[in-house]
Amino acid sequence: MADKDKEADGGTPHLRRGWTTGSCATAATRAAFERLVGGHFPDPVTVTLPGGQTPSFALAVTAIGDGWARAGVVKDAGDDPDVTHGALILATVRPAARGAGLVFRAGPGVGTVTRPGLPLAIGEPAINPVPRAMIARTLDEARATIGGPEDVEVEISIADGEKLAERTLNGRLGIVGGLSVLGTTGIVVPFSCAAWISSIQRGIDVARASGFSHVAASTGNTSEQAVKTLHGLDEVQLIDMGDFVGGTLKYLRKAPVPRVTLALGFAKGVKLGQGLLDLHSKRGSVDLLALSAIVADLGGDSDLVESIGKANTALEALTLCHTARLPIANAVAELGFATAAKVLAGSGMELEVVLFDRSGGPLASTGFRQV
Repeated sequence: MADKDKEADGGTPHLRRGWTTGSCATAATRAAFERLVGGHFPDPVTVTLPGGQTPSFALAVTAIGDGWARAGVVKDAGDDPDVTHGALILATVRPAARGAGLVFRAGPGVGTVTRPGLPLAIGEPAINPVPRAMIARTLDEARATIGGPEDVEVEISIADGEKLAERTLNGRLGIVGGLSVLGTTGIVVPFSCAAWISSIQRGIDVARASGFSHVAASTGNTSEQAVKTLHGLDEVQLIDMGDFVGGTLKYLRKAPVPRVTLALGFAKGVKLGQGLLDLHSKRGSVDLLALSAIVADLGGDSDLVESIGKANTALEALTLCHTARLPIANAVAELGFATAAKVLAGSGMELEVVLFDRSGGPLASTGFRQV
């Protein structure tokens, strides 16, 4: 994950959908192939998506040379804040050696796979399986109409892709030199979570394939850097799970790692302790009354209990407890451990929950325990 194309059911309603890099690359490939074989660029060019939709794309760039043709499409990600929105996706099509079939190349701005664990072999261009299948299908459709060679080389490029990739997780996943060409439906659904969860899964896959026995999943950059320092972790061992604790843990049940650390800020830790596995504010808020009950169990006096229940934020509650020298963070970490342990129960993995303050300072740790 890569460049975080947001696509899935359940996106925010009333926002305009867009097209993935895979859809744009497919359209550019179709246009370039038709020029190479039939002598003209179709504009707009129509392609078939995995779900059967047939959108049309305007061409932004066309070029020809000795034995090659190139077309480009500007990516429209709709209302999603996609890192590649507005990027120029280019496809250059050439005849390939006899018997080669369909060959993919990484042009400027498209990365190359350098680590195991991804759905592509090391050394392959970072053009994911579904976009590859979409491109293969559109070439078959074109051949059915205008003919053309079976042996074709398709080079995909993304303008400024290497710079844009610095804003993605590609480096951590071992994709170097640019972006990934992504997409599973071909459609970008604004603000959906499927792409982020897919990125989490690929991160776990890469860590496992790289031989690591410990991964640390964090809710944000501060907790990520803090847990990296705490355990001396390699970047590949760090999983940016955001609010998706449940999605992370459920995938770990399928693809287990001997040791798992969940690294959170205090407020997210409180939500986890409440039993929430999606920590986004839309899914639930910090239950300060429940937190005040924990304070009472820890021996807090009635004034403190009342103050916690009326606090504006979890941070205020934490500050009040620190002043009273009550180990609220330890209690919250243990409750979070209990929530996460239910998901991983029987897996045999060792789980740890650690909480950090806003500057990355340690608040509490459960230590590793088998679940």
